[in-house]
Amino acid sequence: MLSLSFSTFRDRWRLFAGAIVAVALGVALVQSSLLVMVSTDRAPVPPGASGRVREQIREGYAGAATLLGMTVMLSVFLTVFIVGSTFAFTVAQRRRDLALLRLVGGGRGQLVLLLLAEALLLGLAGTALGAAAGVPATWAQARLLIALGFLPDGFAPVLWDSGAAVASACVGIAVSLAGVLAASRRAAKVRPLDALRDTGASARVMTPMRWLSGVSGLALTVLMVALAQSAELLGAMMLALGISITGGVALSALSPLVVPLAGRALGVALRRSTLGEIAQANLRDGVRRSASTAAPLIVLVALLVGLAGTLGSLALMSGEEQRRLVRGDLVVESPGAAAERIAAVPGVAAASPEVTVPISVTARHHEEGRSWRRTHYSGIVAVDPPAYRRAHKVRLLAGSFDRLRGRTIALGPGMAAEGVRVGSTVTARVGGHAVRLKVVAAFVPTLENYSETFLVPRDVVPAPVRAGGEAQTVVRVAPGTEPAQVRERVRAAGLGRARTVAQWADARTAEQQRGNLGILAVLMGMAGGYAVVAVINAVVIAGTERRAEFAAARVAGMSRPQVVRAALVESWAVTAIGLVLGCAVAGGALSGMLAASLRGAGRPLVAVPWTLLAAVTVGAFAVTGATSVWTTFSATRPRPVTLLTTRE
Repeated sequence: MLSLSFSTFRDRWRLFAGAIVAVALGVALVQSSLLVMVSTDRAPVPPGASGRVREQIREGYAGAATLLGMTVMLSVFLTVFIVGSTFAFTVAQRRRDLALLRLVGGGRGQLVLLLLAEALLLGLAGTALGAAAGVPATWAQARLLIALGFLPDGFAPVLWDSGAAVASACVGIAVSLAGVLAASRRAAKVRPLDALRDTGASARVMTPMRWLSGVSGLALTVLMVALAQSAELLGAMMLALGISITGGVALSALSPLVVPLAGRALGVALRRSTLGEIAQANLRDGVRRSASTAAPLIVLVALLVGLAGTLGSLALMSGEEQRRLVRGDLVVESPGAAAERIAAVPGVAAASPEVTVPISVTARHHEEGRSWRRTHYSGIVAVDPPAYRRAHKVRLLAGSFDRLRGRTIALGPGMAAEGVRVGSTVTARVGGHAVRLKVVAAFVPTLENYSETFLVPRDVVPAPVRAGGEAQTVVRVAPGTEPAQVRERVRAAGLGRARTVAQWADARTAEQQRGNLGILAVLMGMAGGYAVVAVINAVVIAGTERRAEFAAARVAGMSRPQVVRAALVESWAVTAIGLVLGCAVAGGALSGMLAASLRGAGRPLVAVPWTLLAAVTVGAFAVTGATSVWTTFSATRPRPVTLLTTRE
């Protein structure tokens, strides 16, 4: 059985090429992600680094490890999906060959073993290629994470680890076997004569399992869309991510039904020309072919647009939240030493200096029955409490902001959910001296990634220490004075950069969005690679198996260029359908964010990634078009009469 599988694998390697590339890509990504994760765990903190630098490096390592963990999970999911859909299409294209094996005496179990043996060979080939590609992938992934700020400059990843190698190899082989198992069992249940005649169960594309997965996934997606309309922002965001995944998978499973129905909607445009009418007929009749091409595009657009839109909408709402929390006209960013002088600028009615000071705070955290002490160096802000209250809308989880005076401290929005208790005592290192401070208040967490961790009264921090920090000062201008005039006076006095509250909030939103785009670059870049592999593979397999069909069209009077153009129109129609269906799923994902923004901000705050969507659209049409033209041109190279005398 293994020798027969090897012969099939060798003779019809084009059918397996896409799945091999998908497995290799998955193995390379899993191996590189695991190696970088191992490297972050082993990487030492540079000697002589300050406490703040050490904290930033450790947080970067933790963020990189979390992101890479998500990469591994998404890689496995996409590899199983792509290999499974590719093998299902491959087995469907070989149904006559498999029927002949049954007719000459092969049993159902032997057929399953044959296909599993082919999957094993596929897995071994893909794993070998992926292991070789894992080394440059590790280097490239580390460079990307350094460029995005997750890892420090000079980070050197480990290029070999036995545990990572074994894990990635197991993933490659297991994914290959899991991807073909369902297709092999389904092929074994088809009667040989049905497969030869392409009737009965062999002609049925929508199997019971496909119906079950598609309908249940669609029902779950509709339920999540309904729940997202009344969910809070965090719940709407989590539901949006779930909708992008389940909706994409559901429509992919139902694509043999959905794609032909969508093709009828395109019929008005396609029927305007003879080639378009032929393309529509092929779209309607070639259900497996059309569904296999559209499925990866549906998943790609649903994931990419849904995730990008969700993170972008979160950034927009974060900026809107900051606008609502700040009560002022201008925000001045300056060195700590200059912040004290801003109140004396003509036209300034009130100023609230907020200085990020270079001190540390050691606090005890409590979570799920355990506790630990941790020292924090970042986001510690010295404020004048009365001025801060006038310049901000103070929202507290616990305690009283009025008690923030003397040797006290408040938990900022970035620390409110970290298990530090109001009423406990923390130790601050201020100018080389230890100062014990009582926690008197805890702020409500905000949506911003760069929220303050602790707020301390400015009197606790000596003036020389405050002068060495970075400050932002919220300014309210005097009645009758234009903010632009005060802004110019601040600039002329050399006290810092002054912006309106709206401009300042937009800048912080853009900074958060840049971080979001970095995450998308890591996660969705590989999703695009998988989709390209799957689409190219589906088009190549379909074109290779349609040589007799193309020959019949040429004998009936079509020229070779006309056949190529008809196949191109059909391919582009399927591409358009896949993109539209993927956008429909992404729209459902973003509907919850729209409802949450309307409730929270009173206006729609949804970031539709138009530029990204345009790039995906152009790329999808370019890839499917080029692949279709090349495949059809190659398939029509022989003379038609030589192809019509053979059986596919």
